[in-house]
Amino acid sequence: MARTSLSFLAGVVGLLLLMEVLFRVLPVSSATMAGYHIDPRLYGYAPNIAVRYAFGWDLRNPQLLKTNSHGFVSDHEFNANPAAIALIGDSYVEAAALASTDRPGAQLERAMGSVGPVYAMGSPGSSLLDYAERIRWAHQNFGIRNMVVLLEPSDAQQSLCGSANVKAICLDPASLSTREVVVASATGIKLALRHSALAQYLVSQLKLDPMRLLEQTFSRSIPHVPAPQGLEPQAKAFAAASPSPQSMAEIDAVVATFFERVKPLQLEQLILVVDADRRATGRAADIEDPRRRRLIDLARAAGATVVDTELIYRRHFSSSTLSLEIGPYDGHLNALAVRLMTAEVARELALH
Repeated sequence: MARTSLSFLAGVVGLLLLMEVLFRVLPVSSATMAGYHIDPRLYGYAPNIAVRYAFGWDLRNPQLLKTNSHGFVSDHEFNANPAAIALIGDSYVEAAALASTDRPGAQLERAMGSVGPVYAMGSPGSSLLDYAERIRWAHQNFGIRNMVVLLEPSDAQQSLCGSANVKAICLDPASLSTREVVVASATGIKLALRHSALAQYLVSQLKLDPMRLLEQTFSRSIPHVPAPQGLEPQAKAFAAASPSPQSMAEIDAVVATFFERVKPLQLEQLILVVDADRRATGRAADIEDPRRRRLIDLARAAGATVVDTELIYRRHFSSSTLSLEIGPYDGHLNALAVRLMTAEVARELALH
């Protein structure tokens, strides 16, 4: 019996080692060693590392990302340069699935010509109040006074405490007061597994959450009963058209806090590029999100220049059927969408 158990265990270990070797050969996403490397409020990749990226179980769009000495995926080193333009956002700015020449920083720099370098400061999984900290850091360290922020409409509400997209400053959902949070550093087994290609495949490609699996193993699972098929779309449409007063108050508070934090910097230009529903726009669907409109109106009232990408997308789809997304499996901007967006941003920057 003991010999059988040992043989079985040896077989399992051998299989795991074989899979580890296999996944090290394949372009499996690798660890970013993320942490607070350059500032107590800036959470990002480790400086000067090469990171492999791929999407999904079949490893689509593989890329090799290289971080500069400040931990941002960029072709530039960041140096003090008042003529530089900081491009700030989340995974939409990092654009890991695109070739380096197609990413927003590179395309905006080409569209601007010889005006100045573009410092792409994208950090996945962040939100509006985290962007304010990056603006502060870019201004204090490099003297940059021209900022472009690429926003998802949800970035305001993702700045509420408890969101997985908060890395520094957030607003308490109950009191709407400011709080500071810190993402815990990886330790022990979790830190060791960062260096395993097999573990990275399970977590990054298959999106498995070991803690959630463990929790579900020892908890009762209650089947979900879906809403009647004929009623669910109407309920969703009504929810989109009629956001609660609380959600609008949250947007008001987050946007006000954002501008309170950046106003003392006395920037020359602050351009907010607000993304839109590209799929709905492509279907010519007339879907107005009051929360997105509130974000745009508040930003303009605070003195920011707003680039509404819905207008850009509508112009595109009026004469073309080409998609503006990487694919049906990935809603991030593709190279064409980035080109259309950065051309409009370059025009706005040239006006000032």
